[in-house]
Amino acid sequence: MKVEVRVFATLRKYLPELGIGEPKILELPEGTNFAELRDQLELPAAEVKIIMRNGLQTELNEIIANGDRIAYIPAVAGG
Repeated sequence: MKVEVRVFATLRKYLPELGIGEPKILELPEGTNFAELRDQLELPAAEVKIIMRNGLQTELNEIIANGDRIAYIPAVAGG
């Protein structure tokens, strides 16, 4: 199955080949969940705070579906 993955803010350093907002298109085996994809992308578990699927927040153990648009987002702070 094919998915689009984006990473934001401090997570961008783990996929330096991507431009700002540019997706990484991946082929994944059926049954892959968001934790497995995070690990495949070598994103540190401690830095990923929010996972979005098609614009809605999701959980690590959810199974990814063909065509999903996925975003991994770190904790953000501001004042």
